[in-house]
Amino acid sequence: MRDLYSVLGVARGASADEVKRAYRTLAKKLHPDVNPGDKAVEQRFKEASHAYAILSDPEKRRRYDAGEIDENGQERAAGFGAHGFGSGFARGGRRGGRAGGGERFDFAGGTIDLDDIFSDLFGGRGRSAGSGARSDDTYKLTVDFVEAARGGRQRIQLADGRPVEVTIPPGMEDGQKLRLKGQGAGGGDLYLEIGVRPHPYFRRTGRDVECDLPVSLPEAVLGASVPAPTLDGRVMLRIPPGANSGTRLRLKGKGIPARGAEPAGDLYCTLRVVLPEADESLRKFAQELQARAPYDPRPQ
Repeated sequence: MRDLYSVLGVARGASADEVKRAYRTLAKKLHPDVNPGDKAVEQRFKEASHAYAILSDPEKRRRYDAGEIDENGQERAAGFGAHGFGSGFARGGRRGGRAGGGERFDFAGGTIDLDDIFSDLFGGRGRSAGSGARSDDTYKLTVDFVEAARGGRQRIQLADGRPVEVTIPPGMEDGQKLRLKGQGAGGGDLYLEIGVRPHPYFRRTGRDVECDLPVSLPEAVLGASVPAPTLDGRVMLRIPPGANSGTRLRLKGKGIPARGAEPAGDLYCTLRVVLPEADESLRKFAQELQARAPYDPRPQ
């Protein structure tokens, strides 16, 4: 095994605080929970932990510096270099699951309590004893516009295969997050980042919903009751006589549903007058209209 100071990347005269900071930096980078399945990195983590177990103990560090024990923590008189790092680690092993769960690492060179080292190693998220370091996971969930607006329930499957029932509260917006406490790795939290699919005709403005509503020329001129879409299905909407393209009609309370102290929004339908295909009768009507009451719709 390499010189213990080289393993941690510190000079032989480094202070105890410098040794601890160096190990914390390496542990955060090499921890198995951060590099799952990477055996090479896990071995480096073990080596760094072994080096820290000796160098963090004042007496063992003194004896190592004096040449009384070797890099494996073995008495040199008992056979310098007779045991490699692997055998020294195997005899002690590690107890209670992954490092960082409140357990201790036992080595031939000594025992290291990692509880203080890992107390905030992963951003202060805490640990779950015997089940690995806790972490907050993020899962992206895409929902339809109407489901995001009205709320609903979905069953999702996490990366580890666990099914989770998700309640989507009404009024969720694109990019908002839901927190599922305790559903992350090792008992951490799971954050669902909501993505909202665009709707063919609904648009959201705050808690209001807007849509374009096509109407025929007779309906606009004479007035009519026409079916209009809402988040809850179609309703009949009264078109006043003489309405024009751009006329905005409000359906009170038909926008984003109320939630807590937030009141329900409104639905605004903007009329779009749609002409039929031009035929001889339509051209004749337009000519007569222009002759009787010519007008210029453009701003003056």
